Amino acid sequence: MKVAITGATGFVGTRLVQRLHQEGHQILVLTRNTTSGRRIFPSEAFPSVEIVAYAPTNSGAWQDAIAGCDGVVNLAGEPIAETRWTPEHKREILNSRQIGTQKIVEAIAKANPRPSVLVNASAIGYYGTSETTTFDESSPTGRDFLAQVCQAWEAEAQKVKDAGVRLVILRFGIVLGLGGALGKMITPFKLFAGGPIGSGRQWFSWIHIDDLVNLIVQALTQPQLEGVYNATAPNPVRMNDLSQTLGQVMNRPSWLPVPAFALEALLGDGAIVVLEGQQVLPKRALDAGIKYKYASLQPALQDIVR
Repeated sequence: MKVAITGATGFVGTRLVQRLHQEGHQILVLTRNTTSGRRIFPSEAFPSVEIVAYAPTNSGAWQDAIAGCDGVVNLAGEPIAETRWTPEHKREILNSRQIGTQKIVEAIAKANPRPSVLVNASAIGYYGTSETTTFDESSPTGRDFLAQVCQAWEAEAQKVKDAGVRLVILRFGIVLGLGGALGKMITPFKLFAGGPIGSGRQWFSWIHIDDLVNLIVQALTQPQLEGVYNATAPNPVRMNDLSQTLGQVMNRPSWLPVPAFALEALLGDGAIVVLEGQQVLPKRALDAGIKYKYASLQPALQDIVR
């Protein structure tokens, strides 16, 4: 099959392209930086990858390239937890997802021939945060900024169904791999200065990157999968448990907590992503028979940091 991917040069997208390439699929990489795209996916190593210049919040020639693709995976979005949430950055977080998805749906609707499926990223931030509530796909949305972003993001994706296109929305948990959130946590542990962030009581709903990529591929290729799925492992943990397990796997102490005020000073409101959490279960994925290679945290971390 031929698949168009936004966010293909990012943490998850890169692994997804590698998987699809290994399986013999054609990949259309939609990227704002074509030079970076060609560096990450050189033609001699990835002959099935085509790099296309992409402006996520603007209409353009890139939209025409979607015609003839069998599926589209929309992973694009401004990073959430890397800088302070200034009013300008909050607008970028929202617009990159809401308007970016609107432009993808617009391209799919006018494509001839038209892709048969859109796999659109979302996030478990949809549910808001809680130390006591357990969430699944039937749970109501939260009321904070991230919940509002996810609602707007998903609402744009839902419009693709008007064009008769199957839609799968994956609400990502915290993705574990060599990069992302875990990549930032590993460094202090290597320096014998690791520990829980904030109170340690907050829930950490995670997924190994290989399981996430597998879920995306199944969403592309299995017509019976449709609607919203929580892209999380079936065994979320609290931050204290994450830190202790990471320390054990790395043979390092996990006694030095990162105080909440330090993270808040760095990220402002954006610290909520790490300091508060939610216990999210992948009920629909399990009901659909999705198998996890890494259902528990310790083997997932052992695979990543070995």
